[in-house]
Amino acid sequence: MIDKLSAATVRHRHVVLALGLLLVGVNTAAPGSVSGVGQRLLMLGSLTALLLAVVVMGVRPAYFVVRPQVPAFVTPGPAWTVFFALGYLGPASTHIRALVRSTGQGFDVVFDVLWVVLAALVVTWAWRGQGVRLHPSGVRQTWALGSLTVPWEALLAPQIPPAADRRPWFPMRITEPHLVRRRGIPRSRRASRTDNVDPEFLAAVIGHYVAHPEHRAAIGTQAEYERLRAALAGNG
Repeated sequence: MIDKLSAATVRHRHVVLALGLLLVGVNTAAPGSVSGVGQRLLMLGSLTALLLAVVVMGVRPAYFVVRPQVPAFVTPGPAWTVFFALGYLGPASTHIRALVRSTGQGFDVVFDVLWVVLAALVVTWAWRGQGVRLHPSGVRQTWALGSLTVPWEALLAPQIPPAADRRPWFPMRITEPHLVRRRGIPRSRRASRTDNVDPEFLAAVIGHYVAHPEHRAAIGTQAEYERLRAALAGNG
């Protein structure tokens, strides 16, 4: 049940977030008496969303999203970030309403602005769904403040972490550090994110392309993804 909820949230993340923003907009534009009821409902919804964020945080699906237009295989954006953003929008709506109606003064205005800016960052983070991308040229991982790109030529096959290992990353075995490209503030130079993907699955896929360079050029196509899944199933 939790896996299905997480998968549905990831698949329809833009619709879910858009509905949350719509509710905030309606509550901001509503008259005072109506807005009081709407605010209480938003806060209740926010608490529910934050609880769901905690519940689905441990879900790590073993699949990629095929993006032929990039081209890349992309890890699905974590569902917990969507619920976290929805949970944040409830309290943020109070500050948005205060700014729109100019009810704050001095420090209160600064505080309201900070809440709105943080709300925009959180929603953008959830909307984009940053994670790990496998390109024909290498492995790229992104998060809110930066990115890290490691060419295939600079990698050894990673050690597959045990099922009991629940850390949100596993070490990347980089042999040519000078080939690694960094932008912004990446989380780590020698670790791959697994907070939104099954670590055994990701390690097996990276190991497969390290060992089979002849298949890298096809990464991002549906035919290659089907071949990859069949190859991994055969090895397992």
